[in-house]
Parts: sequence; C-alpha cells; structure tokens
Amino acid sequence: MIFKLQLDRNHIEEIVATVHQRTALIDEIERLVTQDNLSEQIPGYEEDEIVMLNLKQIDYFFVEDERTYAHCQDGKQYLIRRRLYELEKNLPGYYERISKSAIANWPRISRFRVQLSGAVDAVFKSGYTECISRRCFAELKRRYGL
Repeated sequence: MIFKLQLDRNHIEEIVATVHQRTALIDEIERLVTQDNLSEQIPGYEEDEIVMLNLKQIDYFFVEDERTYAHCQDGKQYLIRRRLYELEKNLPGYYERISKSAIANWPRISRFRVQLSGAVDAVFKSGYTECISRRCFAELKRRYGL
C-alpha cells in the first residue's frame, strides 16, 4: 500500500483512495473522513434539562413514535434532536446499524441471543435486549465473522 500526503493551502481538501475491494477498514476510513467531527458527547433532552451524554456510555440509539432516543447504560433514555440517519453518518466507527430503527454501540454488546424463530437479539452489558434485523445481522456476520 502506498500513502501520499500533499499539503497545499490553495486547493480544496480532497481524499482519493484506490483500493482492490471494499473492506471493513475501508468503511472505517470513509466514515472517519466524511464525519462532521461529532465530539465524544451529544446533548440529550430529559423534560426541562439538557444532559451531555458520553457516546461511549450509550448502549444504542433508537426511533420510537418518530422521535430519536438514546438508551444509556444506566437504563435512562434521552431524547436526541437528530434523525437516525444523521447520527449514523457522524457517529464513531464503534457504532453499527442493527435494524431500520436502531444503531448500537458495538463494544457495549455483551452477547447475542438466538430466538426459536431465528431472530437474533443483542444483549447489552446493562442487561437490556434489542432485536437485530436479519438483513443487518447478515452484514454484521460478514463484516465481523460472527
């Protein structure tokens, strides 16, 4: 692999990668390059308070009744004033889409539970369980060799 870096203040920043195939590493590089510099904290809303939530302490983000929420490791849920697709583009690489309506913090998942119906649940370290869609689980299996 060859790496070139050219510093030129007179040109627009551009990153071009020529690769043989798309891999998890390439996906992560793309995510890092295109993210909007979301810091390690995000504002969460609870009634009349705004709480700064640490991204590493959030189990997952989910949509319910057309509103986005963060479920934290302490069991509390906070309203997030962003759409799920906006979060997905800007979250760090350790977050993965697990269904059409949820994005999980991968290191916070302690195990996977297979149901008799064939559905797979992610069990978080906090004890909470969230269903993983079949399509997303197939992609996670391919990416992580599950």
